[in-house]
Amino acid sequence: METLRLPSGLCVPVLGFGCWGMSHAYGPADEVESIATIEMAVAAGLVHFDTADVYGNGHNETLLGRALAGRRQDVFLATKFGFVGDEHGQVSVDARPERVKIACEDSLKRLGIETIDLYYLHRRDSRVPIEDTVGAMADLVREGKVRYLGLSEVSAETLRRASAVHPIAALQSEYSLFTRDPESTVLPVCRELGTALVAFSPLGRGLLAGKVRSRRDLTKGDYRLDMPRFEESNLGRNRSLVLALETLALERNATAAQVALAWLLAQGTDILPIPGMKRRHHLQDNLGALRIQLTTADLVLLSTLSEAVQGPRHNSHNLKFVEI
Repeated sequence: METLRLPSGLCVPVLGFGCWGMSHAYGPADEVESIATIEMAVAAGLVHFDTADVYGNGHNETLLGRALAGRRQDVFLATKFGFVGDEHGQVSVDARPERVKIACEDSLKRLGIETIDLYYLHRRDSRVPIEDTVGAMADLVREGKVRYLGLSEVSAETLRRASAVHPIAALQSEYSLFTRDPESTVLPVCRELGTALVAFSPLGRGLLAGKVRSRRDLTKGDYRLDMPRFEESNLGRNRSLVLALETLALERNATAAQVALAWLLAQGTDILPIPGMKRRHHLQDNLGALRIQLTTADLVLLSTLSEAVQGPRHNSHNLKFVEI
């Protein structure tokens, strides 16, 4: 698989692997199948794995650690910290400097490694100056516990302030044919600073892959049931946009997911999609995006889809954690 070397020195494959769905959010997962999918990814050269301490309350890091035991030199591991829960199930963000160090040590233990390749602040803690949080993260780099630093879902201003303390190798943000916000907010500053944009949910949380045709496709407890784009009033309209994507994909002898990923890859070599995968056939489908060559006319046509998307990408509760 093609590998990119970015201005920060970060060297990763053009396509990454989002691990959240193996522990939470998108319906039931099978650990045996998850591990088999991870092993297949490594064999294919897709070795950039993205997880977080909050995914399954540590389960995801532990699962990834088991699956990759003995293969540390072959993979690039990224994880995130920041979200914490209390005894009442309420979630908040804690990015105090003292918490940074504790969270890192816990992630290292669960992953079974000595150094995290890319360590993100999962969300900004509004109570703590970003300089203080990133300063503590920079200490981890100096101690050899972390190689590169990243931020997730922060504003361009926060990225600038953080970068003044320590280089930020990657900024993670939702980016897809259905979510184009980064193009006018953080992406220009990322390019100015030499920060890669790691695009999570590049398939619109399954919408762009054609996997969700109605709410009946979502099982009880699925994270998407509380998301506006999957509400009954919006889902039908959004599905009609996916049908246009599927028509173009059929003409290219491809799947909707492959075309959606190919569009994102065409937006620049500093855009690193990390589609979620928990089954081997998802992995095989996503890998097929690397062979798709879209024409200029294709790219223009696909770009118009986002103009008609119905519903915000998060509900009001989750938007509280996102810097606009």
